[in-house]
Amino acid sequence: MILPIVAFGHPVLRKVCDDIPSDHEGLSQLIADMWETMYQSNGMGLAAPQVNRAIRLFVIDTQQVYEKYDEEDRKEFEGETGFKKVFINAHIHDLSGEEWSCDEGCLSLPGFREEVSRHSTVTLEYQNEQFETQMETFKGLNARVILHEYDHIEGKLFIDRLPLLKRKLLKKKLDDISAGRVKPGYKMLFQK
Repeated sequence: MILPIVAFGHPVLRKVCDDIPSDHEGLSQLIADMWETMYQSNGMGLAAPQVNRAIRLFVIDTQQVYEKYDEEDRKEFEGETGFKKVFINAHIHDLSGEEWSCDEGCLSLPGFREEVSRHSTVTLEYQNEQFETQMETFKGLNARVILHEYDHIEGKLFIDRLPLLKRKLLKKKLDDISAGRVKPGYKMLFQK
């Protein structure tokens, strides 16, 4: 089932999310719904707060990005490949590597893109769908997408990483999103 994406301004996007137990009610269906919602919205990742659930869960598929590049372009990824994964109860173990800027967008902020600086490497402890604990290091684009979704489960948005002056200049656009004066092309939930 396609779920509505929570729009900027909704309080669930500002909550630090809770870890969940392996018997969390309806988890398998929620994960399936999140995949369907993410793909229907043309996203690369989706965090549970974006579908109005304040739990530490996000899904990511970067395979779709890597598949768009030909062999020559893939050289710049330095051996990286995309992946499709579910991350449950994720916590950052380590951030390293140089910070680099890249254009980011967010399904909760439709039509809004800005340059954001993030670390190039993240080591994450999380549980997979079988609730097996994993410790993995991700780099480059994969790290960026993880860090973007991780911010969501920490109650942050990518705009929080912009300079204060830039955020003030974008206030009207952000107000339009929170008021529902946008046409995203997918179902959204706005704060009333």
